[in-house]
Amino acid sequence: MIREDLRNIAIIAHVDHGKTTLVDQMLKQGGTFRENQVVEERVMDSGDLERERGITILAKNTSIHYNGVKINIVDTPGHADFSGEVERVLKMVSGVLILVDAAEGPMPQTRFVTKKALEMGHRLIIVVNKVDRPDARVKEVIDEVLELLMDLNATDDQLESPFVYCSGREGTSSLDPDTPGTDLKPLFDMILSRFPPLDMDDEGPAQLLVSSIDYNDYVGRIGIGRIERGVIRQSQEVAVCNYNHPEVNLKGKIANLYEIEGLERVPCESARAGDIVCFSGLESINIGDTVCAPDCAEAVPFVKISEPTVEMIFSVNDSPFAGKEGKWVTTRHLRDRLYRELLRDVSLRVEDTDSADSFRVSGRGEMHLSILIETMRREGYEFQVSSPKVLFKEIDGEKYEPVERLIVDVPEGSTGAVFEKMGTRKGELLHMSAMGSRMRLEFLVPERGLFGYKSEFLTDTKGEGVMSAVFYEYQPYKGEISRRLTGSLVAFEAGEAVTYGLFNAQGRGTLFITPGTPVYEGMVIGVSPKEGDINVNVCKTKHLTNTRSSSSDEALRLIPPKKLSLEEALEFIGDDELLEVTPQNIRIRKRILDGELRAKARAKAKAGE
Repeated sequence: MIREDLRNIAIIAHVDHGKTTLVDQMLKQGGTFRENQVVEERVMDSGDLERERGITILAKNTSIHYNGVKINIVDTPGHADFSGEVERVLKMVSGVLILVDAAEGPMPQTRFVTKKALEMGHRLIIVVNKVDRPDARVKEVIDEVLELLMDLNATDDQLESPFVYCSGREGTSSLDPDTPGTDLKPLFDMILSRFPPLDMDDEGPAQLLVSSIDYNDYVGRIGIGRIERGVIRQSQEVAVCNYNHPEVNLKGKIANLYEIEGLERVPCESARAGDIVCFSGLESINIGDTVCAPDCAEAVPFVKISEPTVEMIFSVNDSPFAGKEGKWVTTRHLRDRLYRELLRDVSLRVEDTDSADSFRVSGRGEMHLSILIETMRREGYEFQVSSPKVLFKEIDGEKYEPVERLIVDVPEGSTGAVFEKMGTRKGELLHMSAMGSRMRLEFLVPERGLFGYKSEFLTDTKGEGVMSAVFYEYQPYKGEISRRLTGSLVAFEAGEAVTYGLFNAQGRGTLFITPGTPVYEGMVIGVSPKEGDINVNVCKTKHLTNTRSSSSDEALRLIPPKKLSLEEALEFIGDDELLEVTPQNIRIRKRILDGELRAKARAKAKAGE
């Protein structure tokens, strides 16, 4: 059966290249909204964190109608740490729009997701977005895209993919780079002509591959996927099997069935092969499962998701302030929440450790895990995490580590500082090219060498640099890399920080706290420019005397403290430190709070070396 009335497409690109903004305009011009309807910008970024950070974290489904054809669109994340989302949703579609910024050109994540699309044999349309940028360099970007496709061994058909030139913000498209468009009709027409109608079997036994999971308090778990064969009906008895785990074979009943119309999920009685649908009623459904007719349990092969490369230890908060700010604080709450996250995030791994209060959580990168931490603290969880560590592998008896492909765009005057830092972090220069007054540098660098580098990079480039990295491959261990060349300022006693104590401490380094902040012994309250920790007493008050002098009552001037974001705090913490995360505060602390015990442990470790 040829489905002339349907196309399933995904939009993939590097972060900030304008996917979600383009989808906004496609929805508006596809008639999803009324003419006078007020619509938020980036309507597909529905999560609070997505809106605040301006990034897509979860892949989302939507649809438009054009010339009697329903176009199902999957908007995907652009950040490398969420590439597991991209890998699995590509199974739902038969065509891919690859979006490339007209100024930046193909970036690391563009390469990664394009490689996955080519491996699956998808047809492509190359969308050069933001052609109205003053620094757009459309012709050079076209050459760079073609070079990328040849580099990734694209087929002849994929190499001849058409180019469409768009401005996502203005909602225009054109097939000629020199002729500005007026609307998105050229893009819609190209989608219908380039991506062939689906050739599906809607007569055979039902078969649906689950590519995504959602959750609703009223109906429980909701599976999302494309029907590969046959017809799925509401209240239908089904079997559940899994290609990678043949032992999984459950039976159940589809309670509710929904089609995706615009931004809504519309209940329907039945859907046939090719349709992307949502369904509820199967509580134990997982990503990668196949829902099929009970008398024909055939599992659909599911893409093998790339392995995690970074791990952290999540543990119950045991600081002196434990339990004061969080709603969910026990081991049971923490364990249930982490294992629940596995149900919707295929790139995450959670394992129990020797300690009942700690769990090993592995993900694609620091951003991947920091989003999980931020989400949990907003839900009321209180816990502590260790510094991130890379996951090593042993191959043929040799130690291997994850290596990232790093691309930086910097002003010409900042290249020396970047080369210097990359040298100390075992970076290897691959390519260097000029882009007007800026330079593009490409490195292969161990992933552990990038921990804590972002803030240094922004300082070195005076805030003008742009960096992005994506996992490249595992390579032989590169040797020792010093993680941190600075020390910590550690609170000497418990109490409340006062101006007089902070004034005396600020000469030792940069502070993180203000007067009135409660502190405890072993809490990190600042950074020292020298290696080694310094104990400071920020609760110390001025001794009162009965003598007055002209300067005794002068106000003490404090330097404004450095407020660390969650990512900056994760970059900062050392191996002997933990990050205490609560709904209200983020505090850095020493693993051993007592100063004397800490000094003994340090001396013992030194003697052991």
